[in-house]
Amino acid sequence: MHYLRCMIEVIELIERIKASLSFDSLASAGAGRVVCTSVACLLCMNSANPARLAQAQVQANESAAVIGDAPDHPGPLASDLAGNIRPASVKAAMRKVADWQLARVDHSYSQDWTFATLYLGMLAASDTLHDNRYRDFVQGIAEHYNWTLGPRKTHADDQAIGQSYLWLYSKHPNPGFIAPLRQQFDEIMQLPDDPQKPVWWWCDALFMAPPVWAQLVEVTRQSKYLDYMDKEWRITSRLLWDPDAHLFFRDSSYFDKREKNGSKIFWSRGNGWVMGGLVRVLTFLPENDPRRPFYVEKFREMSETIRTLQGSDGLWRPGLLDAADYPYPEVSGSAFFVYAMAWGIDHGLLDRARYRPVVARGWKGLVAHIYQDGRLGCIQPVGAAPGAYTAGSSYVFGTGAFLLAGSEVVAMGD
Repeated sequence: MHYLRCMIEVIELIERIKASLSFDSLASAGAGRVVCTSVACLLCMNSANPARLAQAQVQANESAAVIGDAPDHPGPLASDLAGNIRPASVKAAMRKVADWQLARVDHSYSQDWTFATLYLGMLAASDTLHDNRYRDFVQGIAEHYNWTLGPRKTHADDQAIGQSYLWLYSKHPNPGFIAPLRQQFDEIMQLPDDPQKPVWWWCDALFMAPPVWAQLVEVTRQSKYLDYMDKEWRITSRLLWDPDAHLFFRDSSYFDKREKNGSKIFWSRGNGWVMGGLVRVLTFLPENDPRRPFYVEKFREMSETIRTLQGSDGLWRPGLLDAADYPYPEVSGSAFFVYAMAWGIDHGLLDRARYRPVVARGWKGLVAHIYQDGRLGCIQPVGAAPGAYTAGSSYVFGTGAFLLAGSEVVAMGD
């Protein structure tokens, strides 16, 4: 009965977190105490079952992690930031957002894709701002999980954290940092594909997993990882790429769905994730690799489409082809568009004269959604399609995308 009561406490906590819109109210409700008490009980009851214990610990970590919230009154917008793309201005905005987010999640642990995106942004911010606090935070997460990926072996969302492990490895090569990742990927490659359902069956997955496989090639010099990545990427592309719109459907269930204006539904965040994934893959794909032109072409085609869909405020709405139906821009997808195009300019894949104004307007639009305390708003919560949210809605993956964008805007140059 004691074990059952503990499990009920954990389940109730999860439901409270899902329902909560306020970080402060959640903290005052004693969430940390409940988690600690419940985990202690689980440790006691499961000491003879390490696998069960490990899973209970992961579940407790994920429950305690503060993914985000959407307060009705987030406070005033920042008055001390400039929206221009001068490096000093960009860095000031990055630091304000990064410090606010770090304070909220400093004691959170998660292997989920939501946090994996944040970790990548924190590492980029650490390099750009020359501040080791952000890198040390991610290093602590990696060590907490002993450099392992999420619990679902083949699921792209649970592989995304591998990008941070590889980033840290690139700074301090230690075989132990990537040993679990290599072992898991070697096992995955032995599994047969399901012809009825691609491994990466939703477009967001192209940011979560392929960059991990691509960078693993760079550090191991073993092409088998790139062979696997390229094969699976093309399977997903054949399924979800619209050759007329030059955009990706979120998944196959959206082929026949339409916006209110009759247009096809192309989710800005999903396509932002794809563009971010293309950048990350191209970063590690050798210049002379015969497969590279395929990814460059997709990147350029998407960039041109996204350029034409930019709103007057510099950002993009959740539904790319029916902007009028959505009252707010969507910051996480918009940040990935800015990130990708800034990277493309800096690496000579996009024409500077044509795309620099797009990046500049986009960055200005992103900065306009920073609040005085550092909150980054207008981020759609976790979902699978364009949806509704409030101006103060803020989630960790959007912060991660913003920090990646800022780092590339600085690298692109004024």
